[in-house]
Amino acid sequence: MKTLLVVGTGTMGRGIAQVAASAGLVTRVCDVSLAVAEKAVASIADSLSKRVLQGKLEATERDAIVGRLSASGDLASAALGIDLVIEAVPEQMGLKVDVLGSVAKAAPATAILGTNTSSLSVTELGQRLGGGERTVGLHFFNPPPAMPLLEIVRGMHTSDAVVATCEALAKTLGKTSILVNDSPGFATSRLGVAIGAEAMRMLEAGVASVEDIDRAMELGYRHPMGPLKLSDLVGLDVRLAILEHLHREVGEQFRPPQLLRQMVRAGWIGKKSGMGFYDWSGEAPVPRKLV
Repeated sequence: MKTLLVVGTGTMGRGIAQVAASAGLVTRVCDVSLAVAEKAVASIADSLSKRVLQGKLEATERDAIVGRLSASGDLASAALGIDLVIEAVPEQMGLKVDVLGSVAKAAPATAILGTNTSSLSVTELGQRLGGGERTVGLHFFNPPPAMPLLEIVRGMHTSDAVVATCEALAKTLGKTSILVNDSPGFATSRLGVAIGAEAMRMLEAGVASVEDIDRAMELGYRHPMGPLKLSDLVGLDVRLAILEHLHREVGEQFRPPQLLRQMVRAGWIGKKSGMGFYDWSGEAPVPRKLV
């Protein structure tokens, strides 16, 4: 594994690219335009420079990492000669098929087709791409440079060789991997949204405040962050999409709370909008009174 392509330069895409380049991989970053991709590389360089100022990274190492990054606005040329692609585009099956399909046409036949999806079927994606044996879920967590877990999702057609390569890659990236079979929500999203949705229902029912529900899990169960604050960081729109998918695929226990629907309709989708279960407009998040 020498050359990796990351498609999509949102928070997850930038983070994955930073992790890969930091681990010594030649890392290409591609988005809808060269300008957008270049902005992502600049953002990664900025993030690394902050670590230098904090004394957590040598300037020479920062320069080496940035030197392994390159930006592209053309998917076909970015895919030439790669060993692996990881798409980090929005959670829409059609979009992921289009992106990875374009990559598959230009990349070597041996290139692994990786998806950072948190809930969509890896089996269906591989089947629609016509390359199920080399399609795999590589689910990173936000923020990728800090979170130690990599969830590897084996589709029904994913080959043992691809799984083994991805497990080795996880070690190269400094991640601990878990292997799960393709199932709605996999392991992490299914557990995470279940806790988050129940916290929202508790808030709706007036059981406790935003702050106290979060504090209960942080201090009572040693969660580093409460479920409502974590939902804000993930994005309430993302949480809603996952719950709707699981509700269709698994059952009634994943029906999205009405409060979540109302907040997404209001544009309160968490930290990225400045407002969610917390007000993120100041220096520190402030819990809101929503019911």
